[in-house]
Amino acid sequence: MSDTRTYPAAPILAVSAAIVRDGRVLIVRRAARAPAASLYTLPGGGVEAGETLVEAVTREVLEETALAIAPVALAGYREVIVRDDDGRVRRHFVILPFAARWVAGEPVLNDELTEALWLEPAAVEGLPTTAGLAGIIADAMALLT
Repeated sequence: MSDTRTYPAAPILAVSAAIVRDGRVLIVRRAARAPAASLYTLPGGGVEAGETLVEAVTREVLEETALAIAPVALAGYREVIVRDDDGRVRRHFVILPFAARWVAGEPVLNDELTEALWLEPAAVEGLPTTAGLAGIIADAMALLT
């Protein structure tokens, strides 16, 4: 089975969630494999055909962390475009992060993740993160206050 996310024919749509609980946001560390190998980021993943964005982010968070969430609003967007040495597009993701409230559960991680932390938003600064993570979290926090 080939990896359709490598050298894709079109950008891949993904969602993530800045989940807030008692003023803290959940960040997760990706396993040591592409994309975002070993970086801190938000839980999320690809949108499946026939799925709404809210359904996708709710499912992805549940699959990755076992948490139930209530998505509130989109908190921006990010694009990740990685080219190979020949300039060809190796990976292209369009990621739609949601501001979300924690509903229930404690993090139980799947094999895509190695760590989960509930942090004050300012504590994200200085960690090895995906590009723009602090800004996404700030935007999500503003939507949830």
